[in-house]
Parts: sequence; structure tokens; C-alpha cells
Amino acid sequence: MSQLYLLLAVSLVLNGALIWYLIKLLRKFVFISENLADLYLITRAFQVFAKNMYSMDTYHGEPMIQELIFRMKEVNEEINTFREIFEHSLDEVLEEELNAAEEEEK
Repeated sequence: MSQLYLLLAVSLVLNGALIWYLIKLLRKFVFISENLADLYLITRAFQVFAKNMYSMDTYHGEPMIQELIFRMKEVNEEINTFREIFEHSLDEVLEEELNAAEEEEK
């Protein structure tokens, strides 16, 4: 009978530790998701800025700006891949901001 109580106590302690660890992991995922969305918005805005600058008469055809735009597109694609992984935690307001940024680019 005392072994049963010992087993029950160990089980309760382990379950408590696992629940604590799960909550800690979920908080980290939410933090990463929120910051990844912010990072995507910032790089997306910079990409739009670089494209607008490239279309100016003074800078049109500049190979360094063209390379910068290409590299920013690659970075945004990678960030977008990770953003899709964590997309479930993005709220509707952030999604609307992302869509508005994409529409401005077109």
C-alpha cells in the first residue's frame, strides 16, 4: 500500500513538472510567433522601400539596389515560411496589416 502512495506521489510530481514545462514552451512559441510577425512586417516594408527607390529616375538600373531587392525577397520568403508555421497565433489585425502591405506592393 505504501508503494502505491509513493508511486502516486511520484506521478503527481512528474505530471506537475510536465505541465509547467508545457506552459513554459507554449509561452515561448507565442513570443516567437509575435516577434516573427513583426520581423516580417519590418523586412516587407524595407523591401517596398527599396523597390520604390529603385523605380526612381536617379537610381533606376543601379545593380546594387537590384541585388538588394533580390536578397530582401529571399529573406522575406524564409521569414514567411517560418511565419506560416506560427500563423495560428497571429491575430486578425496583424493579418490585415500584412495584406495591406502586399496590396501596396502590387
